[in-house]
Amino acid sequence: MWLRASTRLQFDAKVDTPFILMLRPRSGWQQWVGREHYALAPSVPVVEFTDAFGNLCQRLVAPAGPFSILASADVECPPYVDAAPGAPFVEVQSLPEDVLPFLLPSRYCESDCFYQMAFELTEGCLPGWDQVNAIVEYVARTIRYTPGSGTLLRSAREVNGCADAVCRDLSHLSIALTRALSIPARMVVGYLEPLTPMDLHAWFEAFVGGRWYTFDPTQKNLNGGRVAVAYGRDAADVAIFTQFGDPVPLVSMEVNVQQTSAPPY
Repeated sequence: MWLRASTRLQFDAKVDTPFILMLRPRSGWQQWVGREHYALAPSVPVVEFTDAFGNLCQRLVAPAGPFSILASADVECPPYVDAAPGAPFVEVQSLPEDVLPFLLPSRYCESDCFYQMAFELTEGCLPGWDQVNAIVEYVARTIRYTPGSGTLLRSAREVNGCADAVCRDLSHLSIALTRALSIPARMVVGYLEPLTPMDLHAWFEAFVGGRWYTFDPTQKNLNGGRVAVAYGRDAADVAIFTQFGDPVPLVSMEVNVQQTSAPPY
């Protein structure tokens, strides 16, 4: 299926302010970017680079006054997410080197604090995909997904035991529990076509059976129609914008996703 996904951000800065943006999806085995549109108003010089996780990032200095960013892309992605019950645990010594960073505790995923809980939750499960699925079912069952319920970033330890949480919070807890079992897990930020209300979304992937698989504790059905924009260890790595200096107000943010036809070539 083809999706047209876009984000429009409007800022109002008092002084010239450096930004790092992370708004461009990249093509990979799970998605293909057919067409992009990227607009800044007013126009300013931009330098693009790729971070340690392969994300496409842009550096710029936003001028004082109103400043808007529009990032839009037509992306081909699967209409479904494949599941693999029974996909086996991969021993640490056999993991690819680029997967190893996603085994370690990180700022918002303190996996070293969740060993006992993770093993209790997955008792009797086959090592690998089935363990991750048990974690996701637990998180979805015990914490209510409530969009807009939190503006502050919360770590897995802070989320554990909460009644309500947003998507990134549920991903943080799921990732920490998964890593506690020595299963690599990474956060993904992007678009989900059937999401209501529409916004940018966060989910996670776990490495089992020799590849990454998608998991999402916010959705009763593991929906397809996903466009990944950024991957990282936790929310600190996948911020769609980071500003430096005096805080700049985000005046508005609009996110849209709709099915479309394949772009002309």
